[in-house]
Amino acid sequence: MKLNQSVYKEFKKYPERILQFGEGNFLRGFADWMVDKLNKEAGFDSGVLVIQPRNGSSAERLNGQDGLYTLYMNGIKDGKVLSEVSVNNAITRGINTFSNYDLYLAAAENPELKLVFSNTTEAGIEFNENDKLEDRPQQSFPGKLTAFLYHRYRTFNGDPSKGMVFIPCELIDKNGEKLKDIILKLAKLWNLEEGFISWINEANTFCNSLVDRIVPGKPKERMEEITKELGYVDDFVVEAEQFHLWVIEGPQWIKDIFPAHKIGLNVLVVDDMTPYRTRKVRILNGAHTTMVPVAYLYGCETVKESVEDEVIGKYIKEAIFQEIIPTLDLSKEELDVFANDVLDRFRNPFIKHYLMSIALNSMSKFETRVLPSILEYKKRKNALPQKLVFSLASLISFYKGERDGVPIALSDDQDILEMFATLWNNNDGSEEALYNLTKEVLGAERIWKMDLNEVEGLTDAIASQLVKIEKSGLKIALQEMM
Repeated sequence: MKLNQSVYKEFKKYPERILQFGEGNFLRGFADWMVDKLNKEAGFDSGVLVIQPRNGSSAERLNGQDGLYTLYMNGIKDGKVLSEVSVNNAITRGINTFSNYDLYLAAAENPELKLVFSNTTEAGIEFNENDKLEDRPQQSFPGKLTAFLYHRYRTFNGDPSKGMVFIPCELIDKNGEKLKDIILKLAKLWNLEEGFISWINEANTFCNSLVDRIVPGKPKERMEEITKELGYVDDFVVEAEQFHLWVIEGPQWIKDIFPAHKIGLNVLVVDDMTPYRTRKVRILNGAHTTMVPVAYLYGCETVKESVEDEVIGKYIKEAIFQEIIPTLDLSKEELDVFANDVLDRFRNPFIKHYLMSIALNSMSKFETRVLPSILEYKKRKNALPQKLVFSLASLISFYKGERDGVPIALSDDQDILEMFATLWNNNDGSEEALYNLTKEVLGAERIWKMDLNEVEGLTDAIASQLVKIEKSGLKIALQEMM
């Protein structure tokens, strides 16, 4: 028996007020979960019309389940391990633009549509000069959206009240601004009238947004057990962690249209999301990147195992609270709460996050996620953050490509791998040679966008730790540093 409205007795049909580009796991485990909670707990009374941006059968299969799907929220909440199961009733239907383009354009004629969510991957918000207004459909997501908006503009004769609010979830900086820029670019490419361009600028609101929730997706290995437990077949089961955060950069009246605050959802409407983006990159992503080479060379395999280890757990906690947080500008209380949530997320017993999966492209990750904390710490304290320095020394050792004589499957740009292979092959292990190797790595401006040897004391500090790691092993070097 398949999940549908005959199985889910609380089924309700909501008026379509939200347009959503993307039917994937993330939006269903994040934005649609919020809409469902708002409907059930705050009388939001809004349905989500899902547009399938790429060809396939998802929309049709979702319609076969009346838009319903089961959400498992697994993780640590308020210090307790928690697993919650619910049926989501937010989605009204799905439309495949490739097989139902007329139906897609007809949706633009709905006067009640107000909000637009999207998650078409980072590559989704891109300008495609080959898109044409007469295409059915256009190739790109912005192309499809521009055609939709033009049809809406003409249907309502440019009525400013029929403009929409866009909150994209794609993980790129300034996602709303970039989406708007591409729509305006396409409007000019297609020679659309000035009235439409004015309507886009004046009647529509494009918000930048930052999303944060781990959504592993469908727990495929447990589906037989889950089907038995639920008593029905669900092709769209999705799993998400307990933690969630949505930072929306836009006017405060957004809260009237999307009143997430009414039920205590962690949705912030702010004038400038930069501090929140920096917080996430430096604390969450930065802690991951700081941890990987140290924990892996220490002998750990997963994030959970690392933070629960007595030594590595202490190391990463001190790196966050003593060296990363002091470089950030939000209130200490706010940063401490976020950091403790991050550590709880790292301990999530439902998610097996392997260190080697985070190790992909570690050099560029270190440059964007950890190096800014090192430089800012030096600037504010006139000293070097020892835990973060140790991580960089460990990363150089990690790129030697072996742990206890066993090869490490390094994954990075070919020129970076070749650089490290050459440096380590030509290294005799002497202190002088390790100092010179450190100097070469820190001088690689292609990686760091600067010569790190110019940072006072950094070369000596890293070379000193690298010598200890290579001579005594990482465990002893770490214990000495701590």
